[in-house]
Amino acid sequence: MVERQLRRRGIRDERVLAALGTVPRERFVPPAMLSHAYSDDALPIASGQSISQPYMVARMTELLEPQPAMRVLEVGTGSGYQAAVLAQLGCLVVSMERHAELADAARARLEDLGLAFRVRIVVGDGSVGRPEDAPFGGIVVTAAAPRIPDALPGQLADGGRLVIPVGAPRRQELMLVVRHGDEFERQECGACVFVPLVGASGFSEDVK
Repeated sequence: MVERQLRRRGIRDERVLAALGTVPRERFVPPAMLSHAYSDDALPIASGQSISQPYMVARMTELLEPQPAMRVLEVGTGSGYQAAVLAQLGCLVVSMERHAELADAARARLEDLGLAFRVRIVVGDGSVGRPEDAPFGGIVVTAAAPRIPDALPGQLADGGRLVIPVGAPRRQELMLVVRHGDEFERQECGACVFVPLVGASGFSEDVK
């Protein structure tokens, strides 16, 4: 996976490559999908959500430029795979998930892997961020928003980076936002497809 799907497609950060090579992806997919755990695809998980393809996890992580002990907000815990990769890199992660059953399952996986001490999972509306724990050195949103939620850039520390898919429900642009004091630099980073971000600053429940 690391050589064929990540390095050959332009992922250059050796720490990111090592983290994805270390975290056992098969622990984060449903039993029926085990044979596809390392395929170059997003895979369905419970509650109508998905685990992103390995390349997209690597791309978003690389754009975040994670450093040891960096405080990161993850919006959309899902299976817990992205949080596990960030924890493997030494980040201190607050991960928000609106489905309690997904949050509970992700906590158990991270505990089993010895990574739970770096990840705190909170059930709630991630589209409004987590102001009580801000500022963050990085924010990664693993679901698609119709626009960049107003609350998120302001929860970045100076120099912090926000990575988020933005666009219509079936096709988005991966966006990078970097905070420079009171200014926010935006950069388009390629097309992508994610499940919708549902919440006050996201899509409504009935969006498919």
